[in-house]
Amino acid sequence: MRHAAILDALRSTGAVLVADIAAQLQVSDMTVRRDLVELERAGRLIRTHGGAVSAVGTTTVSMDSEEPSFDARLRRQHEAKERIAAAAAALSMAHRTIALDVGTTTYLIADHLRERAHAKVFTNSVRVAALLGSSQAEVYLAGGRVRRDELSVGGAEAVAQFEKLWFDICFIGLSGLTESGLFDYSFEDVDLKQVYLNRSGLKVALCDSSKFQRMSLVHVAPLTEIDVLITDAPPPPEIAAALKAARVDVHVAP
Repeated sequence: MRHAAILDALRSTGAVLVADIAAQLQVSDMTVRRDLVELERAGRLIRTHGGAVSAVGTTTVSMDSEEPSFDARLRRQHEAKERIAAAAAALSMAHRTIALDVGTTTYLIADHLRERAHAKVFTNSVRVAALLGSSQAEVYLAGGRVRRDELSVGGAEAVAQFEKLWFDICFIGLSGLTESGLFDYSFEDVDLKQVYLNRSGLKVALCDSSKFQRMSLVHVAPLTEIDVLITDAPPPPEIAAALKAARVDVHVAP
């Protein structure tokens, strides 16, 4: 009965969280985790940090187990990321209060915002804050624990600061995107990504085409949680269909 309920939830949303299923079924988190292990062994789902995603249609999905360095990621698909960043910056022109996530593409967006005298930029990226520190934009950096390699700020303090705010628009960086939703390497960074998604009028995900059908450690959110996807090439048919069903507006950067 529990297995059927978990699979029903996956069919409806594409992803489930242990805590949500435990509350729904009135069982312990440990019980749900055991169920997820059994269902994964049976090939019915794929476990993620804190939950699971559907295994349906994921035969071509690749799993990234380790996060490359920031510099390595910045070099990867750099021209595509530059195009995405330019398109994102253009989209931001109609908005004053901007949330910029951590990541290489959001870092490139920041360079386009340096002359935006009336922009207020909120970020948990030390690199973004440093780049904009001497610019015309007004910059707010979250306070909390700094991840040494990524130079991102996370933790309860950062979440508490930003969840009190409302942003006109947010730009979210990703490590991968499948029909099941958005993925990232670090559970520490995901907390802030989810705050941005919950507290923004327009929610924009940034994903170059090399990240389609790729998963990593943490499931950030289902596709229904974003309004716009900016990418450098049309998504493959399976993802395009899922984005259409989720009513996501896809912008292919010129």
